[in-house]
Amino acid sequence: MSSADVPERSEIDEQHKWALEAMFASDEAWEAAFDAVQAKLDDLAAYEGRVTESAETLQAVLETREEIMREVANVSAYARMRSDEDTADQQYQALSARAQSLSADASSAASFIEPELQACTREELQEYVEANPELERYEHYFDDVLRMKPHTRSAEVEELLADLSEVTGAGGEVYNMLTNADMEFPPVDEPDGGQVRPTLSNFTTLLKRRDREFRRDVHETFYGEWETVRNAVGTAYKNSVKADIKLAEARNYETARQASLDDANIPVEVYDNLVETVEDNIGTLHRHADLKADALGVDELRSWDLYAPLAEGDVDLSYEEAREHVVEAMAPLGEDYQNRVAEGLDSRWVDVYETANKRSGAYSGGTYDSQPYILMNFQDDIASMYTLAHELGHSLHSELTSEHQPYVYSGYEIFVAEVASTVNEALLTEHLLETVEDETFRRHVLDEYLERFRSTLFRQTMFADFEHRTHELVEGGEAITPDVCDEIYADLKSTYYEPMAMDEGIEREWMRIPHFYYSFYVYQYATGISAANALVDRILEEGEPAAADYREFLAKGSREYPLELLRGAGVDMASPAPVEQAIDAYGDLVAEFEGLV
Repeated sequence: MSSADVPERSEIDEQHKWALEAMFASDEAWEAAFDAVQAKLDDLAAYEGRVTESAETLQAVLETREEIMREVANVSAYARMRSDEDTADQQYQALSARAQSLSADASSAASFIEPELQACTREELQEYVEANPELERYEHYFDDVLRMKPHTRSAEVEELLADLSEVTGAGGEVYNMLTNADMEFPPVDEPDGGQVRPTLSNFTTLLKRRDREFRRDVHETFYGEWETVRNAVGTAYKNSVKADIKLAEARNYETARQASLDDANIPVEVYDNLVETVEDNIGTLHRHADLKADALGVDELRSWDLYAPLAEGDVDLSYEEAREHVVEAMAPLGEDYQNRVAEGLDSRWVDVYETANKRSGAYSGGTYDSQPYILMNFQDDIASMYTLAHELGHSLHSELTSEHQPYVYSGYEIFVAEVASTVNEALLTEHLLETVEDETFRRHVLDEYLERFRSTLFRQTMFADFEHRTHELVEGGEAITPDVCDEIYADLKSTYYEPMAMDEGIEREWMRIPHFYYSFYVYQYATGISAANALVDRILEEGEPAAADYREFLAKGSREYPLELLRGAGVDMASPAPVEQAIDAYGDLVAEFEGLV
């Protein structure tokens, strides 16, 4: 964006805003729904101590909880998305805060259910299922509840932990307000005489500009501003890590990492396999960095060069052009999948453009009862097109799950969610390289997918190692200060990007990563691209049978554990093989571009 400021939301056409009125026609309708579900919380209290009284009572309490949680989800999603439209709007900050409190109250009200279920044996629960066929749909849920029995506390403690959810998440909330609503970066002079203000949304886009001095100025301005809030961010992150650890201890886990992964039944060996396999093959990443230095014609790659494109020339891509490419690329997944994508884009699923104080980044949201919703900050470039494909993968996953599964299995794990999003990215790359004739565009596509591999497989694994190291320090009784985090991050960055100079400020990059406030989340991007790469290879080689297996995987939601779901689709993430296969594919792309250079 060439001006110093992004547009106001009122300046954006309605067709480029998500249709939140489909959830609630007005804030008054939201208030009525809020009051209605709040009044229902007492309905659960009547079942405390009676959950397993009979098969019919068990069915009733589970259905009552689901009804309440579905309504809480709708209220919470609407409030959060309205707040994300303008993070400085205090009215919607208040609605979002109230919704979070309601969600915590609902979790607290339902906290007695699972401890009472865990008082049963598997055989006793199976007898209830045999007595009441309506309970058959809960069999996997029952298995998961009993699996977690060693880590579930008494009803009183579970209620307390649920009540504390707002407090334990405070570090992330403070970080979100600081970075999205309060921080404002100084403008940077552009080569043509104008000015541009870096934001969280456009920072990497600005680092793709051709002018190297401009990239340096953006880099130094951006990270210089982070230095002014280092104590606030450091305190937010420190307390977020402490909250992860205290919650893990409360549930009888040895480490916060084990607690986080066990929620989805993922062995820690999967995490370790990822980090070890990536670090054993770090030379492929170094080849990419050397290739970038050669393509840019520089003696030494600098931190502000890392996002500069390998391809020459610029490609401006409108949102309308991007969506057309994305829809066409989905053909290998079948006509129904492709039509759903097109219809969703025509139904205002997407909040397209960056506006003043809008939440940075992108995500796919919505609820079991609503259409999908996608927040974007589209920048008229190829990267934004890939982000659109990525988020649509999440949205179609949600839609298919909601259609084919009861509510209890609608909340699929992030471990599989990041597969769905990255499959779409890989299919988009295949489509563009096969159909686009413009050589500049093709080179930019190849460069973009190389960057996707780098930033998703290698960078997210580096983040995962950072997160593991900081948690280990606190678990070992040591403190993590901003200086300690800088040191850990600089060590990792210098290992992963050995051919690049470590410029002042890059050690503070950890400060701008919001995903660190979601305990041990980031590694799933790297496992996701690894699994997706293997699945797309199978779909393109075998056609409809493999595509059908993949669609079934999407439609199962969380009816099975993540590793089982992926095995059914044809990939085993308990093995390092998919990670190795993905790195090999990345190496092939590097080699292809080396030939062009």
